[in-house]
Amino acid sequence: MFGRPLTHRPPGNYSQLRTRTPALTLAALGIVYGDIGTSPLYAFREALGAGEGLPIDERTILGLVSLIFWSLVLVISVKYIGFILKADNHGEGGILALTALILPSATKRSAAALALVGLFGTALIYGDGIITPSISVLSAVEGFGEAHDGLDPYIIPLAIGVLVALFSIQSRGTALVGSIFGPVMLVWFSLLSVLGISQIAREPSVFRSIWPGYAFSFFAHNPHLGFVALGSVFLVVTGGEALYADLGHFGRRPIVFGWVGIVFPSLFLNYAGQGAMLLADPSAADNPFYRMSPEWAVFPVAICATVATVIASQALISGAASLTMQAVQLDYVPRLRIDHTSP
Repeated sequence: MFGRPLTHRPPGNYSQLRTRTPALTLAALGIVYGDIGTSPLYAFREALGAGEGLPIDERTILGLVSLIFWSLVLVISVKYIGFILKADNHGEGGILALTALILPSATKRSAAALALVGLFGTALIYGDGIITPSISVLSAVEGFGEAHDGLDPYIIPLAIGVLVALFSIQSRGTALVGSIFGPVMLVWFSLLSVLGISQIAREPSVFRSIWPGYAFSFFAHNPHLGFVALGSVFLVVTGGEALYADLGHFGRRPIVFGWVGIVFPSLFLNYAGQGAMLLADPSAADNPFYRMSPEWAVFPVAICATVATVIASQALISGAASLTMQAVQLDYVPRLRIDHTSP
């Protein structure tokens, strides 16, 4: 049971795509990066409102943008891209795959403790996967109620319908799901970049925040509230575990290329754009993401954001599927029938 190697999943449709990295990268945008890609909707706002009394001034804004930038660099680029993605177990990723790699070199006494730690981490991911889709989808469709009061009675039925539809298409295989969601998320990341650049052009000094000294200065002047805000800053890396959990679906190269070439630049440009806008207009702190949009574009952006938030649930669904198959192979759960439905 301890240290058993994982059997690599049947490659299915992706076996023909291994040499087509752009196609796999596009698919990964819809499967892997949905969750982390929707964080700009709320992360900066929550960080600003994390504690009462946090001043909305240049030091705070540049400090938060600096914290966001270095969180993305250290947690995603360094930890996951630089190290964790290299620790695959016969092509599979995820916390159980990592646990299975560590156990053979552990002593008999420490092996049980390490297995429990791995199972605990897996349980946390399952818990996140249960809660996040329902909350994110419900939050998304509530936007229609904001647009028209008459739609309020239909919010919950609509959310249920969306969730049923989302889980229903899972049986068609991740190749189909990725082909549907990937292009949509590419549009979403492009929109994030455009919104961010439009504000950075007005206040390019926001790029000073790349210097980590602004993050330290923020903590030095806000020792208590700074750590409260840091808890909200880590919202920008939620969904990062999907990079590793879905390693078996796509392989390392498409995930790395997607992050370096599309996702990371889009996220940072948008967060920097929110910071640039707040430097010019601190009163926009109540909802900096939508305040970046021109008035005529708010409704189309809201529609795109709603679709992207629904897609964000896919990252956790795919990750949970990978973890379940690994748990079966490692005898942590009873044997289950697993159908690979990708053609």
